[in-house]
Amino acid sequence: MREEERAILSFQTLPNLKTSHSSLSETTHHREPLWRNAQFSCRIRSGGNNGSFGNFASVSMAEMKEDGRNEFAPSSAQLLKYPLAILAYVPRDAAIFAAGAVAGAAAKTVTAPLDRIKLLMQTHGVRAGQESAKKAIGFIEAIVMIGKEEGVKGYWKGNLPQVIRIIPYSAVQLLAYETYKKLFKGKDGELSVIGRLAAGACAGMTSTFVTYPLDVLRLRLAVDPGYRTMSEIALTMLREEGVASFYYGLGPSLLGIAPYIAVNFCIFDLVKKSLPEKYQQKTQSTLLTAVVSAAVATLTCYPLDTVRRQMQMKGTPYKSVLDAFPGIVQRDGVIGLYRGFLPNALKNLPNSSIRLTTFDIVKRLIAASEKEFQRIVEENRHKQSQDASNEPS
Repeated sequence: MREEERAILSFQTLPNLKTSHSSLSETTHHREPLWRNAQFSCRIRSGGNNGSFGNFASVSMAEMKEDGRNEFAPSSAQLLKYPLAILAYVPRDAAIFAAGAVAGAAAKTVTAPLDRIKLLMQTHGVRAGQESAKKAIGFIEAIVMIGKEEGVKGYWKGNLPQVIRIIPYSAVQLLAYETYKKLFKGKDGELSVIGRLAAGACAGMTSTFVTYPLDVLRLRLAVDPGYRTMSEIALTMLREEGVASFYYGLGPSLLGIAPYIAVNFCIFDLVKKSLPEKYQQKTQSTLLTAVVSAAVATLTCYPLDTVRRQMQMKGTPYKSVLDAFPGIVQRDGVIGLYRGFLPNALKNLPNSSIRLTTFDIVKRLIAASEKEFQRIVEENRHKQSQDASNEPS
C-alpha cells in the first residue's frame, strides 16, 4: 500500500470525557453505520499493568454504496402494495425523457395537417418565383390544394421525420430547461423572472441546435413535391448543396426559438406559481395555463419563424435575417410576416399545451413516488431500530 493511501489512527486524551452506556449513530438511507459489520477494541497498557481501559470516543464513517440502494429499501411485497414507489427506481432524467418523447410525438402527429398547411402558406412566395411572389394562398385554399393534389396522406407528409426529431428535441429541451433553471438560481436559491427567461432561451437554443438538420429535412419533404423519402432528400442536399445546407436558417431559428421558449416556459411557470395551491395540482389549471403561455409566445415570435422557413428553402434570395425581414415586407407587406399564423396558432396551442401539461404531471408523479419511497425507507428503518433495541444485550 502506498504511503498516501494508509489510514492513520491516533489517540488523544480528552479531558472530562464521561463514559456512556449508549451510542449514537446518524445515517441517511444512502449510508450504513460502521458498527453493524465491524468491531473495535482497545487494550491500554498503563503503569506496567495489563487490562487497564481508558475512556475514549469513536467516530465511524461509511462510504456510500455504489448502487445507491440500502438495506431499508422497499421489499417486493411493499412495492406491490405501494406501486407508485417503483417509479423512484427509474432515473429522473429517463422518466422526463420518456414523457417528453411520447407527449411530443403524439402532439405532432395530431397537429401534423395544420403544420403542413402552415408551411405551404409560409413558403408559397419563394416557391412560386419572384414574378408571382405577391400571390399568396389562404388557409382554405391550402387545405383544398393538398387534398386535391396528394389526397388524405398529403396532410401528414413530412410527419415521420418530425416525429423522429421531436423525441430527442423534447427530451433535450425539457432536461436542459430543468438544468439551466438550477444554473441561473440566485444566491438565495430563488429563480428570478430574468433567470427563467434565460433558462428557457438557453434550453430552446440547445435543443434546436442538436436537432436542426432533421427540421430542415422535414421542411424539404413537406413542401417539395420532387422528393418522397427523407434519405433521398438528405443525399440530394449533401451532393448538390453540401453539409452547410443542413444548417440553412440556423441563425434565425436560434433567434426565433430562444424568445419563444423563454416566453412560453416563463409565463407557464409564473402563472402556475401564482395560482392558489389547491389549483396548482389540478390538470385543468395546468392545461389552461399552458394554452395562455403558448398563445402569448406564438403571437410574439411568429415573424422570426416565417423568416427562418423562407431562409431554409432551396434558392432562397435571402442571405441573412437582416436581409430577409425587409425583403418579405417589401414583397408581401407586414402581413407577409404572419402568413400561416392561424394554422400555426391552432397547431401550437394544443401542441405546447399537451407537452407542458404532460411534463408537469410527470414531475408531480416523480415527486410523489420519491416521497412514497422515502416514507417506506423511514418505516423500515424505524422498524429495524425497534427490533434492535428489543434484542437482549
